[in-house]
Amino acid sequence: MFAIFKRDLRSYFTTPVGYVYMAIFLAVNGGAFSLFTLLEGDRSSVRNYFTAMIFALIVLIPILTMKTFSEEKKLKTEQLLMTSRVSLGGMVMGKFLAAYTVFAGTFLLGCINFTALFEYGPMNYDGTASEYNGAVLIGSVIAVLLIGAAFVAIGLFISSLTENQIISILVTVAVMGLFLVIGMLNSSIPFAPVREVLSWLSIYTRFANFTYGVFDFNAVLYYVSISFVFLFLTVRIYEKRRWA
Repeated sequence: MFAIFKRDLRSYFTTPVGYVYMAIFLAVNGGAFSLFTLLEGDRSSVRNYFTAMIFALIVLIPILTMKTFSEEKKLKTEQLLMTSRVSLGGMVMGKFLAAYTVFAGTFLLGCINFTALFEYGPMNYDGTASEYNGAVLIGSVIAVLLIGAAFVAIGLFISSLTENQIISILVTVAVMGLFLVIGMLNSSIPFAPVREVLSWLSIYTRFANFTYGVFDFNAVLYYVSISFVFLFLTVRIYEKRRWA
């Protein structure tokens, strides 16, 4: 697993993919930070910044995951992976950890922006007392890291289904977008049980708790479960191919 992790992590920076991802991510991050915090003054909203970032992940993370398995198929190296001494679970986890490391490292690098708020002014968060700002910030960062893990797992699964990287990007964007907006459909659905199911599936609904400084353990379990399910499905895809 570690060998595949190192190989894939290195591949992000021996090709333009990693640099393009980091450049776009940091540009979007800086723009969202300036728009929702620094330029808003006393009306600055950490919640709006983090909400903007998780919606930006719909487009950003597919840049990382589009080539994880699709490129292996295209270059005809998939069979080498499946017949190597590494288990299929180790192969999938190695690729997952490589993509997630690039995502998490870039996101945490972007969080350095928050030193500007502590340095040059109070972090007023929707009228909430300043002593709660630390909880809001830390909780939101943890939530974005967990959502990122779920999105990377989704992207890996979809990449394992096709060798066309464009299709991989488009389908990943569609699936992640659905997970984010599904809870927002509640207002147009009159049937209460359906609304409950949509709220339970919604990634955004669970994320909202963190932006109010509430550390939701159920949400953590949900995000971890989403990651596990899609990684498990990816392993199953390759188990089926190995014996096909």
